[in-house]
Amino acid sequence: MNKVLPMKVRGRNIFLIPYMLWIIIFVISPILLVVYYSFLDLDGNFTLSNYQTFFTPVYLKMTLNSFWYAFLITAFSLLIAYPTAYLLTKTKYKQLWLLLIILPSWINLLLKAYAFLGIFGTYGFANAMLEVFGIGKKQILFTDFSFIFVSVYIFIPFMILPIFNAIDKLNPSLIDASRDLGSSAWMTFRRVVFPLTIDGVKSGCQVVFIPALSLFMLTRLIAGNRVITLGTAVEQHFLVTQNWGMGATIAVFLIIIMVLIMFLTGNRKRGVL
Repeated sequence: MNKVLPMKVRGRNIFLIPYMLWIIIFVISPILLVVYYSFLDLDGNFTLSNYQTFFTPVYLKMTLNSFWYAFLITAFSLLIAYPTAYLLTKTKYKQLWLLLIILPSWINLLLKAYAFLGIFGTYGFANAMLEVFGIGKKQILFTDFSFIFVSVYIFIPFMILPIFNAIDKLNPSLIDASRDLGSSAWMTFRRVVFPLTIDGVKSGCQVVFIPALSLFMLTRLIAGNRVITLGTAVEQHFLVTQNWGMGATIAVFLIIIMVLIMFLTGNRKRGVL
């Protein structure tokens, strides 16, 4: 019996090898490479000037802008996704409706961005509707509104899915018990439904806020470079200025910020308040 257990342990360790190799090659090694490049200047010499440059007003303002736009995108996505997910759990063919919501996420991001270029353009569908209602043509494209609207459209399926799963797993008897005890619909939602689905909300906020923090393609195509984020700066440094050290430095801070967000919004078991 004692000999069987070590053999089972060794067998489990063997199955861990592919996973560990994957983590080392595709996670740890790229991060170490980014950290290494962040200490190099344009001539390939060791320097700390990249980190000093990051803490200048230009990059600090860029960081605040990134947080602000990521917050707006996450907030609007949550405001739309939560009631949508709640209504989906009450429909007859909820899995089918959920699939129809997720389907657009299978389309290439670049294709969706170009589609909105046509929709929000001067002669696009949006301006055509404004003319029908007598408002007249407006500059919709290359504005903060268009950037946030398109970003919310792209990220909202990723917010709906974890919230839907959390609400769908909620025991309906808890809601019935709350109503029997005299709680109003709002009190039931605030004290029972929302606390028990908060893990789904946190997961949705993670998968929206983190990529929204480093958006760069939509800032160029939809916002016309009016919105400058850390993701935009990374793209510019790697592809335009060829200052890989500065681009890697910004990427290092993005990684640190993302890890902190994941830690702060990590799932913790909570009971009914």
